[in-house]
Amino acid sequence: MEIQRGSRLRNFHQAKWDEEVIFELSTPGERGIHVPEVETEISDAVGDGLSRIPTAMRRKTPPALPEVGQMRVLKHFLRLSQQTLGADFNVDIGQGTCTIKYNPKINERIAGAPQAMDIHPHQDESTVQGALQVMYELDLFLREISGMDRFSLQPSSGSDAILTMAAIMHKYHEVRGEAATRDELITTIFSHPSDAAAAAVKGYKIITLYADEQGMPDLEALKAALSQRTAGLFITNPEDIGIFNPRIPEFTRMVHEAGGICGYDQANVNGIMGITRAREAAFDLCFFNLHKSFGAPHGCGGPGAGALGATEEMADYLPVPLVGLDGERYYFDYEVPHSIGKVRSFWGAFSVILKAYAWILSMGAEGLKEAARIAVLNNNYLLKKITEIYGATSPYTGGKRRIEQVRYSWQKLYEETGVDTHDVTLRLADFGFHLWQSHHPFVVPQPFTIEPTESYSKDELDEYLDGLRHVVQEARTEPETVKRAPHNSVVHKIDESSFDDPEKWAVTWRAFIKKHGEAAAKIRG
Repeated sequence: MEIQRGSRLRNFHQAKWDEEVIFELSTPGERGIHVPEVETEISDAVGDGLSRIPTAMRRKTPPALPEVGQMRVLKHFLRLSQQTLGADFNVDIGQGTCTIKYNPKINERIAGAPQAMDIHPHQDESTVQGALQVMYELDLFLREISGMDRFSLQPSSGSDAILTMAAIMHKYHEVRGEAATRDELITTIFSHPSDAAAAAVKGYKIITLYADEQGMPDLEALKAALSQRTAGLFITNPEDIGIFNPRIPEFTRMVHEAGGICGYDQANVNGIMGITRAREAAFDLCFFNLHKSFGAPHGCGGPGAGALGATEEMADYLPVPLVGLDGERYYFDYEVPHSIGKVRSFWGAFSVILKAYAWILSMGAEGLKEAARIAVLNNNYLLKKITEIYGATSPYTGGKRRIEQVRYSWQKLYEETGVDTHDVTLRLADFGFHLWQSHHPFVVPQPFTIEPTESYSKDELDEYLDGLRHVVQEARTEPETVKRAPHNSVVHKIDESSFDDPEKWAVTWRAFIKKHGEAAAKIRG
């Protein structure tokens, strides 16, 4: 179907290279650069660089790295770069639940400066006072934003922060002699799956609350779930369908009365930042993703940082070390009475911490609120426009507005055309767009989730809407065009039958070779 006159859609066609995995490009002996032999004077002064390393720490065989010349390496990665989309390239509001926002390039320069890049975690505290000051002051900023009393910046991501909350919860009950009996964690179906998964990793039995007719976690179901076995509640609010639960103080009160503690997953904070706080909802713990929510790139590509906050009582369980100030000098504070220990190497992802610190300073308190307001405005503009598109609905809305995102449904379109949400997603890729597909199980039928954030202009939102309208019109008049998509993009349809069979998984080249042997070497043929 031709793009209609007046449409904002671009005539997009992505580069597509039949590019090998870099290990397939490897040729024995090929090098990007030949390093000269060490001069005798240097080796006499410092040794051979190997003998000082204990024998037990030396590899018996060299690492199996690809051997590729410089020109081929350059071509390889430039070709791959032409096959990607991202926040600096396209309108990616379809990455629902992930808060893809603009990342100020000045903050990237700051984090890439030698003063930040060249420090080492083993340096003496006296030589990294600036870095410790950034960490200390970011803790203070996050206390103000959340109402919590102290923050650890150690967790590597939001999921790592949830696992840290689960470890703190376990230690809290252990100190009280109740760890063996309090073995149930309550969460909700539209909270982030990591809220259940991380607690399960810690050994908790998971009780999941489903939504009532308004799309909010059912209060009566919570009452029925509470018992002497309740360890606590982990909940996302707003949840992943964009609904803010105004009854959350009732939830935390009831869990506290049952003897549990409450952890707030604030990965969806973008629409309420500076407007509501965890303390006023009586949470004991909360975390923020410094990536995505505070102006650093999304953590899926790494690195991420999950800043974990605690009330004064729960701060006694935070990972060590924290950063303290004795009046003149910043220092690592290990005096945390019931600390769970460490949850990652060293002190945290400093580059992400620094970007978040710079972003908060540049925004100021009012700027944070304005970002939240615009995110909500953008989202509700899309809510009105998308629900006017044939075949798109918004379950649970009931005429109400949403916060920062909405989980929509293509069920009506699917029933009338046979085009499903995966088909729409792949056809949108032909215009440089995408939709978030990670919704299994389909609690909302044929789901798609859109989160516009504050970074996008009305023109960009309208461009995305034109893409949705165009694909829906195709679904109604020439559905096979949509079902055969993509046509212009590098992405393609895949056989998903192996997704549930671990024996077929191979997430690295080495695992692929190990599982498939000689067949792997012939796969290009």
